[in-house]
Amino acid sequence: MIKSVVLIILITISSCIVAQSLYTGDHRLYKAQKTTYPPKIDGIIQEKEWSKASWSDLFVDIEGSIKPAPLYATNVKMLWDDSTLYILAKLQEPHISATLTDRDAIIFRDNDFEVFVDPDDDTNNYYEIEINAYGTIMDLLMNKPYKKGGTFDMNWNASNMKCAIGKIGTINQPNDIDSAWMVEMAIPINTFNKNMHQHLPLTQQTWRINFSRVQWEYDVVDGIYKKREENGRPMRENNWVWSPMGIIDMHLPERWGYLIFAE
Repeated sequence: MIKSVVLIILITISSCIVAQSLYTGDHRLYKAQKTTYPPKIDGIIQEKEWSKASWSDLFVDIEGSIKPAPLYATNVKMLWDDSTLYILAKLQEPHISATLTDRDAIIFRDNDFEVFVDPDDDTNNYYEIEINAYGTIMDLLMNKPYKKGGTFDMNWNASNMKCAIGKIGTINQPNDIDSAWMVEMAIPINTFNKNMHQHLPLTQQTWRINFSRVQWEYDVVDGIYKKREENGRPMRENNWVWSPMGIIDMHLPERWGYLIFAE
């Protein structure tokens, strides 16, 4: 009997070790400060407006430390007030480019910046917003993750959201070297219409959130950018994220980081 109990314990411990080896659970955390002077969303980044916010950790590969560090630096800042979440992203980029101009186009076919939000951390009914260097937006609501049979609702829009793009460089000019592009966003809190949280003050809330950057590798062909190919097909895009997922899949909300609304 004792041997059986010991064997069960050893099997249980072994299973835990195997599970932990598959994913380390490195959830990042950001404390966003409350502001009484909200930034103007115009793409002209004013350091004074954003000085109360600190930069996040640099983005890493979506699979985490098992993969090389990203080629270009990316990080974010966040602020909030009683009505709005403010996000600033800076994406180092030697060649700023974009092609898509239609709302709700599949934006990650360009280089893009993406926001994922699950306010009540139930892993269902979460939100995704994507934006490219033109400022073209795709936004959607997921009822649950794809691996659980989830579907997306493109009819959902981030109502009254403001976005602006800033550029240190020129867009779609292969002959020069750029520095970076920035994304400024002001997202109304009531855009995330999860009723169970609306009665709580934001200072008592912690949301699940993550950010992703899709980055393609390009060659310049006949004076235009063309996605680099391998065996006659475009190479797979790079996925760089704030809080690592341990797998190439952003749709695992339980692996996102945490946003704390701080005073």
